Amino acid sequence: MSIDTASAADRQSAALAELAQFPLLDALYGRRARRISLGSTIPDGPLAYESPHDPLPLSELERMLVLTSMAGTTGWHYSITRNATYAGHMANYAAGAGGRTFPSAAGFQTSELFFTDDSGTYMFPTRDAGALVDPAEEEITSELMLERHGERIVKLSDKRIEFPREEPYYEGHNSWCVNVPGSLLAFPVGDLAQHALAGIMFLTQNGYCITDDVNGRAIPGIERFRGLVDVDDGFPLTFFDQYMLAEITAELATSCYAGMLVLQGMGLGGWMFDGVDRFSMLGASGDPDIPGLGFRYDEDERWSVPNPTGREGVFEAFCPPHYPDMAAAVDALCERKFGAGGPHNADTPGAWSESALVRSSAQVHDERFRECVTLQAQYMYDTFGKFPATIPSLMILNYLQAHHLDLDFYDQKLRPGSYLPTHARHMETWH
Repeated sequence: MSIDTASAADRQSAALAELAQFPLLDALYGRRARRISLGSTIPDGPLAYESPHDPLPLSELERMLVLTSMAGTTGWHYSITRNATYAGHMANYAAGAGGRTFPSAAGFQTSELFFTDDSGTYMFPTRDAGALVDPAEEEITSELMLERHGERIVKLSDKRIEFPREEPYYEGHNSWCVNVPGSLLAFPVGDLAQHALAGIMFLTQNGYCITDDVNGRAIPGIERFRGLVDVDDGFPLTFFDQYMLAEITAELATSCYAGMLVLQGMGLGGWMFDGVDRFSMLGASGDPDIPGLGFRYDEDERWSVPNPTGREGVFEAFCPPHYPDMAAAVDALCERKFGAGGPHNADTPGAWSESALVRSSAQVHDERFRECVTLQAQYMYDTFGKFPATIPSLMILNYLQAHHLDLDFYDQKLRPGSYLPTHARHMETWH
């Protein structure tokens, strides 16, 4: 190893050690949206400014730290321990066995992280990675997280995703500062179709079923599942859809917030926001020259907006056209839950002292249960033309941008305290 290489390794180790000691409260109290990156220009107004610096992309180390903070696996999650309705069995709600840096309702774990920067566009898949680290056997450190997650990045394109710097692609206040050269733009995408399907399973497991309050009727055929679900007091479809949307919104936002806190410890600029058109990002701009992620989308006169559903072999919603019907999607979700690597498979390792016993105690969804879930999901798809019925099949809410901060702007335009000591020392510490 050369002296320069050894020196770089020492600096990296020192930077990671400093990050590991950064206080949580300092991250919370010091969190701010810091939008002015190296190379930024504010063309007018009282804060007009032209950065004298060239943009500086995040290093590979910096990028991986942001990604693992947003979607890294952190061990086996503990599932939901007990429900008196099916006492003696573990709850079988979860679809993923590994815990990540952000929570997911009942362990559904349906989202994945995508990102774009100067080097291209990528996916960082971790929802089915299991536990890439295990606190029962090892100390979880930044170095270990980087080592275990380094090979998970999947490159989708050699180019940064670009949009015209105007509305509707960017909200007007973001057109000058978002997705700029040198920046990392990371965003979790939720499979809301799969989340809603898991939600119907959750309701059915607890004796509820959906009723169509839009058309004022029960779902035809639900009567034959009396005893499994309460067919006389249904769960309103519109409320169910909004419930699922709210749950996945919290999941996506928390992923970005976890990344936001780590930016403070690293001394990187950036912020979390929702001001990039999600339809354009998912591929539904309507302009083939602006493909975004290149996801398939469909349009229907019954819908007010297009409905992206995924990209074959990359990320596909659990609904048609990626499955022939909702019965196939139900079977696929059951396989994810109970099959190899699933959270309710006895062979999947876990956090418990007798993990095989705990995992195998969850009831497998039998044929009648699957038929009940399928009936409700297929009705929604047939009646409204998509699944879920009144909300998107895929969801983006928040984005996290990370970039190197132009300290000159903050020194000139803001009062002292506008950035943290980690920002002041960032170049010395990390570069």
